[in-house]
Amino acid sequence: MDPILPRTLPLPGLRMQVLEAGPADGPVVLLLHGFPELSESWRDVLPMLAAAGFHAVAPDLRGYGGTERPENGYDLDTLANDVVELARYLQPGRPVHLVGHDWGGLIAYHVAAMHPEVVDRLAVINAPHPAVFARDIWKPSQLLSSWYIFFFQLPYLPERLLSSRGGALVSRLLRRAMVDPSRVPPGKLAEYEANFSTLEAARAAISYYRQGLRRNLSPRGLREMRAYPRIRAPFLLIWGEQDTALRKTLTKGLGRHFELRPVVHYLPEEGHFVPLEAPEKVAALLIEHLSDERREESWGLLEAYEEEGPQPQA
Repeated sequence: MDPILPRTLPLPGLRMQVLEAGPADGPVVLLLHGFPELSESWRDVLPMLAAAGFHAVAPDLRGYGGTERPENGYDLDTLANDVVELARYLQPGRPVHLVGHDWGGLIAYHVAAMHPEVVDRLAVINAPHPAVFARDIWKPSQLLSSWYIFFFQLPYLPERLLSSRGGALVSRLLRRAMVDPSRVPPGKLAEYEANFSTLEAARAAISYYRQGLRRNLSPRGLREMRAYPRIRAPFLLIWGEQDTALRKTLTKGLGRHFELRPVVHYLPEEGHFVPLEAPEKVAALLIEHLSDERREESWGLLEAYEEEGPQPQA
């Protein structure tokens, strides 16, 4: 198996720590983690991508792990710009493959929509397209499932809870969201606890919800999310069906937001944290998606995408 090596990269305005594996001249795949995770979320996926010839890179996102933790910059535009700078640093002049889970998925959508020249192929795991999320967030069923978003708007209390007792609550939250917690051996989540063991680290992670979603869930932000540019990169959505925070309805109505036919692959036995629960399944699906040599024509133009029926006019 290819070794997984940590490295700190001096990006413009941000020093970012990454884990990487695979040949230096292989196609770059960026793997973006979610909340409350780290680049460690991809540790079991990285060597499988490397063995398939990819240069796989998993960063600690802004405010997490060994990456710098500024007070600001947790809005989607800035978070996406961090990823754009990382892509240009690793593979200048050429697009990268982009994979994101949870918050990393929201960032990946944003990069692909706003910086299409940076993204070759896009894959997202259990994260709704921003326009779909804006469509469903105020529905009672999804609102109930997303209660934590509003809890995180409270001052001080959320970071106090997450950082108490050395961040022990973090591993409990992760395991509670898994279908079968025994898939993740004891001690594997210790690094996640350590990362949240200080108020500063917990506050940075919660700032994604405060600085990011607070703006996006405003009336103006919701209008902007609904008017998202269509994504042109070939797209794969992987969805653990046992997700207790994000409902399966968020996987419907995707076609109008992409130039090519999106592909959705459901995993009925997995919950929200699919890269931790089922890294082999994730790696196999990613390798198939990223290695496929078919040109865009064979993905099917949107006109041929009939799963959702007629699309409403803008």
